[in-house]
Amino acid sequence: MTYLLGLRMEGRDVLVVGGGRVAQRRVPVLLDAGARVVLVAPEVTPALEDLAASGRLIWHRRAYRPGDVTADLSDGFWLVHVATDDPHVNAQVMAEAEGARIWCVRADDRHASSAWTPAAGTAAGVTVGVIADGDPRRAAGLRDAITEGLAEGALDARRGREPLRGVALVGGGPGDPGLITVRGRQLLSQADVVVVDRLAPTSLLDQLPGDVEIIDAAKIPYGRSMAQERINQVLVERAKAGKFVVRLKGGDSFLFGRGGEEVAACVREGIPVTVVPGVTSALAAPAAAGIPATHRGVAQDVHIVSAHVAPGDERSTVDWAALARLRGTIVALMGVERVGAIADALTGHGRSPDTPVAVVQEATLPSQRVLTATLGTVATEVARAGIRPPAVLVIGEVVNTARDLDILHMGGHVAGSAFLPGGTAGTGSDTASEGNRVL
Repeated sequence: MTYLLGLRMEGRDVLVVGGGRVAQRRVPVLLDAGARVVLVAPEVTPALEDLAASGRLIWHRRAYRPGDVTADLSDGFWLVHVATDDPHVNAQVMAEAEGARIWCVRADDRHASSAWTPAAGTAAGVTVGVIADGDPRRAAGLRDAITEGLAEGALDARRGREPLRGVALVGGGPGDPGLITVRGRQLLSQADVVVVDRLAPTSLLDQLPGDVEIIDAAKIPYGRSMAQERINQVLVERAKAGKFVVRLKGGDSFLFGRGGEEVAACVREGIPVTVVPGVTSALAAPAAAGIPATHRGVAQDVHIVSAHVAPGDERSTVDWAALARLRGTIVALMGVERVGAIADALTGHGRSPDTPVAVVQEATLPSQRVLTATLGTVATEVARAGIRPPAVLVIGEVVNTARDLDILHMGGHVAGSAFLPGGTAGTGSDTASEGNRVL
């Protein structure tokens, strides 16, 4: 039988003997809890060495010596973790700790340990620790099930909790609901009001309690939309009424998402704001298509631009001439309707018409499509293929790199057809032409 305790480790010394994979897992958790870690090991993993070099722990670069548990390595240890690859050393450390009445976790023999580390996790402001009779795999499985239920709201994390107040700007990621951050999922499960964009992972809303108010703040290109001023007003009004408001967006709120305007509106009214970063489609779309935005020897810089107004428009602040002179990758958002103007601007300022281009539509979703072309052909090919927003343009040699590595279009599907070796499509309705492919 075990007796569970929550140890408050702030400022307390912990001895860790051994510098391998087990220590690498446990040391960061101890540091996060505020413990002062003393590590004894002749060799350690690179991650542990980095922690020692940055001063986050004290590393004695030598083997364990009898007496280390009670010697002058600290003013007194409160806990010992031993995880060497030598059972004899582990037993020595365990015996010394036992004699000094210091709790000791022995990684190689749970039956000999005086203490077990629970499988721990945090979600929705709740820390969960599971001990399954010393079985770490079962404990971890139960821990994951509980924390996932808390994060998704399937377990009622509201009951008995102090209600949240204010506004949270949550970046929902590029589309796939599985790509929202854990923190974003946690806050969404606590919402009284959700103000949601059309590109946010809206399938998550079905998991919320029925009394949560859902406000559609969609901005449909050239169609219905809620004015930004009205969105700001709704956030302020609901928060002042004592509601916890989640502003759920696609991508990241601070990358072409007007998140700064919404924060400013709330701050002016004295409303606390939490910002949860999201996975931006500017990086997720190339990755979902198998395109590395940077690649050693090919591209050392990435430039993310908004193309919601065309090059040459007086409202545009993008220096297209400067972009044309660069050799790195250009990622353009909101550019499908102006792809021809973008290509003309870049080639007109000196970028080669043969520069490869990929257009990724509805990245990370089952309906994802990928078209590859060049600056000289992309406008025609986009029109021919019927590519529509939301789509991301990726311009640069990394598109050819992905093709050369045979990873372009990995996971992309169109009408049930997947990419086949040789650059052809399966049985879908789209066709492939030489150098210009839709998958």
